[in-house]
Amino acid sequence: MQHGLPEKLRVAFLLQVVAAVLVIVAGGYFALETARQDVAARALHDEASYFWQQRAMDPTRDAPDGAILHGYAVPIGASAAALPASLRALQPGLHDLPDLMVLVERQDDVQLYLTYPRSKIDRIAVRLVLAPILLALMAVLLSSWLTYRLARRLTSPLLWLANEVRRWDPRDPDTSVLAPDKLPAEAGLETRQLAGALQRMGDRTRSFMHRERDFTRDASHELRTPLTVIRVASDLMQSDPDLPERAHRSLARIQRAGRDMEAVIDAFLLLARESEVEPQREDFQVRDVVDEEVEKVRPLLAGKPIELSITQRASPYLHASPRVLGVMLGNLLANACSFTARGRIEITILADRVVVRDTGIGMGGETLRRAFEPFFRGDPANPAGRGMGLSIVRQLGERFGWPVNLESAPGQGTTATIRFSG
Repeated sequence: MQHGLPEKLRVAFLLQVVAAVLVIVAGGYFALETARQDVAARALHDEASYFWQQRAMDPTRDAPDGAILHGYAVPIGASAAALPASLRALQPGLHDLPDLMVLVERQDDVQLYLTYPRSKIDRIAVRLVLAPILLALMAVLLSSWLTYRLARRLTSPLLWLANEVRRWDPRDPDTSVLAPDKLPAEAGLETRQLAGALQRMGDRTRSFMHRERDFTRDASHELRTPLTVIRVASDLMQSDPDLPERAHRSLARIQRAGRDMEAVIDAFLLLARESEVEPQREDFQVRDVVDEEVEKVRPLLAGKPIELSITQRASPYLHASPRVLGVMLGNLLANACSFTARGRIEITILADRVVVRDTGIGMGGETLRRAFEPFFRGDPANPAGRGMGLSIVRQLGERFGWPVNLESAPGQGTTATIRFSG
């Protein structure tokens, strides 16, 4: 799940605060341990030094014994019974016992034991370290909060801009909301530049959309009118009994080219529509569309030893656009007629699909993989086709929810399947 900029800012600053707190706490722990050792050691060494100075002036001076620090001065060789049991085996030096820190020093004929309770050391160390830690934590929290507020304030114009653009209608974006006088007062130079660029892009997009809609509306009539004239004129000429056979063949080619052009125009106009706008739906029998497209391609088989047949194993009844199915099926049949020299072309109607199977030249693995690429021709030596038929079929199938599948092998023909969904 993707998060917006405000959420990412919150997470970033939260991670920053957590990392800073962990560093401060870890540093405070090490500082506390260091303070505990240094405070007690310094106090013990200072007290021992003072004791030796006073004893040099007064050999009878007793070891220090206060509310916190306790001392024992034991002559060398004398009984250590007066010492606590935990101190008797200690050698000269600084010792860290579970409940005491002990300094043992020896001068002349006296061995000095000084003890410092660990509980007192801990309280002193905490007072020394806790205040700086708390101050550091407060400083981190305050600085992070202020920085977060500043970051939110700096990014708020960008968030406003993103929200306004998100509300645009892609077909007719309202770019007036990005006018300079409508931008937030805190919008900086970069935000204003971005808003201006988006406004210009939105204006161009709206212009392109209007132009495309106008073309889609007008192209059907403007492109079909001359084709209708050509088809009617060629039909009239074909009916002339005195027309030479050579002229009949030329007229047949003109009629086939006209039908091909009509199919291409139908496909392009369907694909040029906006994705949200579907062709008009109606109830129709798939068999009716198949029969119509078969009649259109029969002239392509004139003079070829090819049997064109329809096998109906079900009678699917669809609520969709028969025009879309007609364009897809017409392109598949035209390909089958162009690349089959002899044998048969069979259209099979099933409950959820239409299958076009031929005994033509077939396709190898690489050709089959690229068959749906625009302008790709599997047999460049064959002048038939423009390399657009299968590409148009695939695009229409993806657009209107009728996936297309090809199965083929060299010399074994091709099987194309249009599967109905929904």
